[in-house]
Amino acid sequence: MIVRDRPSALRLFLLLRGSVLPTILPSLTLNMFVATLVTISHGDLFRLKITLTPIPFSLIGLALAIFLGFRNNAAYDRYWEARKLWGELVHRSRSLARQCQTLIALPEDLPVRTDLQDVRTRIVHRAIAFAYALKHQLRDTSTADAEAELRPHLLQSELEQVSSKYNRPDFLLLRMGKDLQACVQAGRIDPCLAATVDDTLSAMAAAAAACERIKGTPIPFSYTLLLHRTAYLYCFLLPFGLVDSIGFMTPFVVGIVAYTFFGLDALGDEIEEPFGTEANDLPLDAICRTIEINMRESLGETNLPQPLTPVNYCLS
Repeated sequence: MIVRDRPSALRLFLLLRGSVLPTILPSLTLNMFVATLVTISHGDLFRLKITLTPIPFSLIGLALAIFLGFRNNAAYDRYWEARKLWGELVHRSRSLARQCQTLIALPEDLPVRTDLQDVRTRIVHRAIAFAYALKHQLRDTSTADAEAELRPHLLQSELEQVSSKYNRPDFLLLRMGKDLQACVQAGRIDPCLAATVDDTLSAMAAAAAACERIKGTPIPFSYTLLLHRTAYLYCFLLPFGLVDSIGFMTPFVVGIVAYTFFGLDALGDEIEEPFGTEANDLPLDAICRTIEINMRESLGETNLPQPLTPVNYCLS
């Protein structure tokens, strides 16, 4: 995610970081090259004059702009819903840490210990592992990368079990539920209060399932393909409709129109999948680090990691 103060108007015009221009530059360059050739030949193709008026391009361009806007709105809805779900996960994780430390008691009434043998600490660290496991599942990262971030928060036996699971976040929730059940059976928590903790776990499961729904249900490919083809055909045929009316200015006007349509098409593709690692995707690394800091701080730990900061204005 791009994080920076709004620059001046001139710098905003020249910025490349976070722009879709590097993505569309090859297509844009080819389009302007074709427009230049059409301008030089005055619209003749192999001695055949191709006569097009601006009228059909005006009609098609208006419809194309509307449909590209609809698609980008749908893509942004997916992005914003994903951000709200991870915000809900931050909220539920903090609530779980508070509930574990205030509602679950040991028979000796000991303070919360920082090692994983304490059931309260174990559940809190599993919640941290849950966030990291969900991030890796949504990003389809390797098992080795996932294990590296899960290892500090799980018992060795649990780490070996979770590595073999298809749905690691769901497995961790199940383990937290079993610990909660053991606490109820041992009389460490009132069953009515345990139901409140279980509601928090269910809300975390719902957030994870909704993220999986977003990842597993893209915008229909046929709709994306139709808009992509129409945008490119429109922009590559546009010089033939403008050359007779605006002459040598054709490549410049075509470049501006193509930048807009190609950019909207590329931007929709980028934010449609909000869990990736591109510049405009969600900063899942930073959100997971925030959850870890909050949860460990609630346990009284002092050797906390630092919050992630943007690198070259990009927060991962």
